[in-house]
Amino acid sequence: MLLLINYICKMESIFFTYNKGKVIQALRYHFISQREIKIMMILVNVFAIVSAGLYFFKKIDPLAFLVSSMLWFFLMFVFWFFLPFIIYKRAATFKDRFRAHLNNTEFMLENERGSKAWPWSDFSTWMESPHFFHLYFNPRSFFILPKEAFQGEDESKARKIFSEKINRKK
Repeated sequence: MLLLINYICKMESIFFTYNKGKVIQALRYHFISQREIKIMMILVNVFAIVSAGLYFFKKIDPLAFLVSSMLWFFLMFVFWFFLPFIIYKRAATFKDRFRAHLNNTEFMLENERGSKAWPWSDFSTWMESPHFFHLYFNPRSFFILPKEAFQGEDESKARKIFSEKINRKK
């Protein structure tokens, strides 16, 4: 444990910017991981499958099948394209260059406009997507940290720090 604390205190700063395509993908992971969205997508898919079956057995009109299909396409469009692009466009954060520092007591973030440090207790959960660590303050507010910013073994060490300091999102 003492070795880990010594390493954490010595962990170097990381510098990063955001890649638009990877951020869009991370935002998709965020939306799809939300419990209420998962439930809604399951219900819409079940509804679409049932309506397809009922249409196949000629129990409903083609219009009902068309409406259920359009609902499915609309929801997929909203959660897969519309929301991630709108959030990316509105957030100035994704256009900045950052310096982040992880230590035993806090996570600190700096850019040319200033800096902010959060004690680990301010984060409620964390999750990992293919290109990012998602650090959640609450279910709706989070920060994404690009994995590519970490050099060599630092990514696995950061993962270990997150695991020890923050609960993993289920």
